[in-house]
Amino acid sequence: MANKHASPAVTGADTAFYALWLVTTGLLLFCIYGAFIYAPEERAMGIVQRIFYFHAPSAYAMYIGATACFVGSIGYLLRRTDVWDALARAGAEMSVVFGAIVMTTGPLWGAKAWGYLWVWDPRLTTTLLSLLIYIAYIVLRAFAGDGPGERKFAAALGILGAANLPIIHFSVEKWAGQHPKVIMAKGGGGLQHDMKVVFFIALFTFTLFAIALLWSRVRIGVLEQRLARAEQDAVDLGLDDRTEA
Repeated sequence: MANKHASPAVTGADTAFYALWLVTTGLLLFCIYGAFIYAPEERAMGIVQRIFYFHAPSAYAMYIGATACFVGSIGYLLRRTDVWDALARAGAEMSVVFGAIVMTTGPLWGAKAWGYLWVWDPRLTTTLLSLLIYIAYIVLRAFAGDGPGERKFAAALGILGAANLPIIHFSVEKWAGQHPKVIMAKGGGGLQHDMKVVFFIALFTFTLFAIALLWSRVRIGVLEQRLARAEQDAVDLGLDDRTEA
């Protein structure tokens, strides 16, 4: 006779999920080592330059979250499924988390480079606008309910947030501003070889980190929606029983 308390089988997706987190954790530890020990100290900026290895990859991870929110929002408007809605919501939450990191580390850099924590630079301003849009998305989902109408309105907000991404990316080229371009030599003097190694490893690591967080949040989101639906079904059955009694 089958054991009623047997653990559920581990699927291939579960194995890939746990393997992704294992690899990501190892790479994150290496990024900390690379940023603070392996990479040489930049002569002009000093230790503050090491913020770059977390600031720029966090901005890239914010783009990934915003793209996921956009794709999930489009998918939900077309299919109305829990998975698409969970992807959109997870992407918005990721955009807020990594956007907050960007908007925290950026002023720390700016205080050293410009002498001010904040300037109304085009890239800084448009990034702040995106962060506020995704905060509004999360507030809407948290307090406005979880009905079809609220989900559709949130999806429209997720699409609006994605429309700002190209503006952020090309703002330095189109509107100049003070934000540096440090990856290419023609922009901000380029990076030394060891700095480039650490930076691109950090960029790859934060990409995996963003995917792992998205995957985790979507899994949790789908389970939350199924649980809420099951609880509602149980309540409805209880009301029916009381009515019959």
